[in-house]
Amino acid sequence: MPGGFRQNDAVRDFEQVRTDRREFTDNGRTYYREPGRIIVQDRDGYLIRHDENERFRYLDPRGYRFERQGADFYSYLDRPGGEQVVTVTDDEGRLLRRYLRYSDGREIVLIDNSYAGPLRPVYDDVVVLPPPEIRIPRDRYVLDYAQADEGEVYEALTAPPVVAVDRRYTLDQIRYSPDLRARLRSVDINTITFDTGSFTVTPDQAAKLSVIAAAMNRAIQANPREVFLIEGFTDAVGSAIDNLSLSDRRAQSVATVLTQQFQVPPENLTTQGYGEQYLKVNTQGPSRENRRVVVQRITPLLQQGQGQAAPPPPR
Repeated sequence: MPGGFRQNDAVRDFEQVRTDRREFTDNGRTYYREPGRIIVQDRDGYLIRHDENERFRYLDPRGYRFERQGADFYSYLDRPGGEQVVTVTDDEGRLLRRYLRYSDGREIVLIDNSYAGPLRPVYDDVVVLPPPEIRIPRDRYVLDYAQADEGEVYEALTAPPVVAVDRRYTLDQIRYSPDLRARLRSVDINTITFDTGSFTVTPDQAAKLSVIAAAMNRAIQANPREVFLIEGFTDAVGSAIDNLSLSDRRAQSVATVLTQQFQVPPENLTTQGYGEQYLKVNTQGPSRENRRVVVQRITPLLQQGQGQAAPPPPR
């Protein structure tokens, strides 16, 4: 598989993840390889990378295929009518580019991470910036999803950054730089809180994603280049490695539900787990409120200075 990920799309519980995890050391780093994930530990801390194509294989195994072109892997999700989602990854599984190709040959770039280079310490991708001055009420800066209607969610997901963005950033810089993400408003999906050790979205909680899905689809219809980052978190109970893997799987589970049940295009979503970082409730004990997901629109950081909204697809 591209990037050497251990493919096992049938993983359904975290005990299986632990059982299948393998540890090895290479060039001063410790690697933990498990189905669909690689966790790297070095002196700078931990980095988790997931199989960028897992969601696409799982959603449409018949429409998915991949091939090697030189040093890179090109994965294709073919849709009826000739539309394609193309994902380019390197040998280590790092996402380089993702773009949408219409049936008439036009292409729009969704994610360009090609400046990221080979796997390196996580802090090489950290962008340090001064804290932004927040001039809007706190409850608009971080929206309480349980108390919001679709209009408020849509406004939060399409609002400009709270301070000006001066250049384009790579996806990895966005993922690993809290100072960058602090420039964006966010939606705290507090209607989904996971059971201990679980990354399963229960049916009753999945139904509550209808409002944010409608807001996302409305935004994507207006601009097919929109990209939303779904961030996963855990409480502070358990090992850092377990929590990082678990949080990353929680984010992916929510992305999968948004596509499967509400038809949010999978290419407009990306995910990242942060483990027990950024606790919502400052406690080292069990906390359902800390086992959560947050959504941000990262388009302004990915595509700053690249012009207006993409043209609509051909009819």
